[in-house]
Amino acid sequence: MAIHVGIVGGAGYTAGELLRVLVHHPGVEIVFVNSSSNAGNRLYDVHEGLLGETDLCFTADLPLNDIDVLFLCSAHGDSAKFLSAHSVPEKVKIIDLAQDFRDESNGFVYGLPELQRERIAACNRLANPGCFATAIQLALLPLAANGLLEGEVHVNAITGSTGAGVKPSATSHFSWRNNNISVYKVFEHQHLLEINRTLKRLQANFDADVNFIPVRGDFARGIFATAYTECDLTESEAVQLYKDYYSTAAFTFVTDTNPDLKQVVNTNKAIVYVKKHGNKLLVISMIDNLLKGASGQAVQNMNLMFGLDEKTGLGLKPSGF
Repeated sequence: MAIHVGIVGGAGYTAGELLRVLVHHPGVEIVFVNSSSNAGNRLYDVHEGLLGETDLCFTADLPLNDIDVLFLCSAHGDSAKFLSAHSVPEKVKIIDLAQDFRDESNGFVYGLPELQRERIAACNRLANPGCFATAIQLALLPLAANGLLEGEVHVNAITGSTGAGVKPSATSHFSWRNNNISVYKVFEHQHLLEINRTLKRLQANFDADVNFIPVRGDFARGIFATAYTECDLTESEAVQLYKDYYSTAAFTFVTDTNPDLKQVVNTNKAIVYVKKHGNKLLVISMIDNLLKGASGQAVQNMNLMFGLDEKTGLGLKPSGF
């Protein structure tokens, strides 16, 4: 029996990627895609890659009684406003792709499967993690889970322009972004809140700083994060720790060779690489910011919430060249 899906905020990048995955998901029927500004237009009028994939139109209606799960893809802050203004039937599961409930308020569960797969499978309201937060947490979870974070963590992570959203801005304009690079929100990026919550949950005595420098890249999609911290483990011990932690993960893989970003772009994969340099442990973690960092992870979570295999509908091939 198909899972009946509704989507609110259907015109942005995350909604476009969500639709690209869901139109080919074998267990899903898309009931509506809500966008008041695009009501009546075909989905492919906005998400041009959907031409030939679906003839569905955007709608201003919200037939909430006809769906099993509602994806909220609007801007940060709008999810809370939507739920305050609309009565969503109790039978409808909610997956929020904004940051409104990542603190697990209002009955939401934080949706990082590598952290709490069982709680996700049992929940009705899910807060999908942020893109930087996903990549950085995947670099640190095995250490925190084993009480091995002993000091400050230093993180540098570069992201593609799609991370800034579909609405043009001075720093996402092609003429500025192309052949250019810059940092922003140094040491104060909003995703640090959820990263620190997770680390404290796994290792209660961790009270050091996560020094995060976000970087704007001159490419469209993907996040390449490098994290390092002091660690007493040998390299072989650290590699085995990571492989053991992610041995049952559906999409997170520990590689023995220095990776490159194209291995994950256009997929729901996360690739992690561990290397020891003196007394410092270096961890590289990389994802596609629109998939494992947003819409792909949301579908992975939907699969868990409805008792499906996590990988259903997510057999995506990386764009290697």
